[in-house]
Amino acid sequence: MTDLASPPAGNRVPLTATRAISTFGITVVGFMTANLIPVMILALGDLGYSATGAGTLMTACLLLSALSCLATSRWTAKTGRYVVARVGLGLTALGFGTAALVPDALIAGIGIILAGLGSGGAVAAGGAALAALRNPDRASGISGFTNRAIVAVVLFIIPAVGIAMGSAFGILAGLALAALFTTGWLPDRPAHPIEDPAAQATDVSVKPSRSVTIAGFGLLTCFAIWALGEDSLWAVAAVMGEQQAGLDETGMGLVLSLSTLGGLAAAAVVSAGGNRIGRTIPLVAALLIGAALKISAGFVTDPQLYLAVIIAWNTIYIVAFLYVVAIAAALDVTGRWSAPILGVYLVGSSFAPLFGTAVSETFGYQSLGIVLGAISLLLLVPMALISRTSLKVERAAAAHSTPETEFPQAAIA
Repeated sequence: MTDLASPPAGNRVPLTATRAISTFGITVVGFMTANLIPVMILALGDLGYSATGAGTLMTACLLLSALSCLATSRWTAKTGRYVVARVGLGLTALGFGTAALVPDALIAGIGIILAGLGSGGAVAAGGAALAALRNPDRASGISGFTNRAIVAVVLFIIPAVGIAMGSAFGILAGLALAALFTTGWLPDRPAHPIEDPAAQATDVSVKPSRSVTIAGFGLLTCFAIWALGEDSLWAVAAVMGEQQAGLDETGMGLVLSLSTLGGLAAAAVVSAGGNRIGRTIPLVAALLIGAALKISAGFVTDPQLYLAVIIAWNTIYIVAFLYVVAIAAALDVTGRWSAPILGVYLVGSSFAPLFGTAVSETFGYQSLGIVLGAISLLLLVPMALISRTSLKVERAAAAHSTPETEFPQAAIA
């Protein structure tokens, strides 16, 4: 199987500084709740929430975020991405700001639920805008790098100032408010129609072909299942490291920090490579290596080796994640598939803790590793085929593209 580097799709716009700040910033803010779950659960203890109660509240927040992302994705792929982004970020800032400033468990809980609804809209708007940028592989890589970098900084700041409602929720409220002022920079859906029916998969005014539609829904389904498998390992990684490999809290802290660095490195490679290194072969390699590492994690008993396996798995995970997002963006220039892609990930991720703990407690860690590895292997063929379809869509778009006549800013990609 070969995977030739794809040419840039027609009617996509170059990445400029303002487009980057808006598209990547809004996406990062919308998706950041999932990254801050551990510190948010700890902070909720200040208001009297039990660990179970706080976990339930944050799970509800994530599920509502996923559902609102899916509910608004079609609108953001058409004419509503600016409205959805502004309303979503406004609700996020209001909800998390209320949770940070009002010392009442009920009011804070309502604010968090409200923020969950808003963040899903931000994710959908940012995802739809991503598809309008040239070179989806590089754009996805830069987006992932931005996400990891900002999350790393926030996760450093919150413990440094003290984990509390004001820090855990207030910082994210402030970021949402700042992102709100950048929504006008989001790239809009393409304005140039493609008249050739042969290129209908990329035409904003013609119904996409059946094969592209099947590929899009197939990608969303595969990504949700993949998210369940990946985050199931992360959910039990600390307990498994302690019980099976004798890894202490210091070791797990090292895993978290080095995993972030590994993710940054992986995102940098993907963004620097762009479409020069192809898409299908790197994705297939990442799924294969990821499956092997997940299986290995269930059998490793040496703490240093376990640490190395988990860090390597986290690094490879980011590679696969970014290429899936790139495929979603490449399948349709309007953002029809990239808008809901992070929403379906959150759906799968929400059930991961239950799945991971249930399998490990019932059948053991070795069986969990085998099951999670098998999930990646089963998804390998359909995801590879979908990747090839995205490549064909880009080539068809390039063949029927209309030249961009307006360059208001210097392109940075």
